[in-house]
Amino acid sequence: MPQKKNLLVISALGKDHPGIVNQLSGAIHNMGCNILDSRMMVLGGEFAVLMLVEGNWNTLAKLEDTLPQLQKRLDLVITSKRTEKRRPSSELLPYAVDVIALDHPGIVHSLAGFFSERQINIEELSTSSYAAPHTGTPMFAVHINVGIPANLHIASLRDEFMEFCDAMNLDAVLEPIKG
Repeated sequence: MPQKKNLLVISALGKDHPGIVNQLSGAIHNMGCNILDSRMMVLGGEFAVLMLVEGNWNTLAKLEDTLPQLQKRLDLVITSKRTEKRRPSSELLPYAVDVIALDHPGIVHSLAGFFSERQINIEELSTSSYAAPHTGTPMFAVHINVGIPANLHIASLRDEFMEFCDAMNLDAVLEPIKG
């Protein structure tokens, strides 16, 4: 009988330098664990990573024990937390939201408020700032994956969302995630 796999979330943050991903992934691999999901990026001059790692209970415990040494060696702030596999909900419809606008404070907060007021869970969110081609105007892009309760009327929600975005001068799309 195969052993039950356990899950550990690891986050790390520190000054960016070459080799961080190699050393982090090597430590995880050397302990007999596997990276199931991760997000890694450079934000300003800092490297940030968030990982979901899987392993047997004892291999995750060994990995947890090595994290303080790894933190010191890589000059990172590392935190970890045990978690459980997420139970899929057939009552949530997966939708993607893409927004582009002139950059101004409060866009993410306003979007989060819109969805929160309707009990719609934000499952993933990423943003980026960039200069518009030709003009150099500061622009802001947001991509959000949400879980919409199946009992919400999608057409009404879409109309409300488009009105909300028009009032904030946001160019937006709300569409089902395919595949």
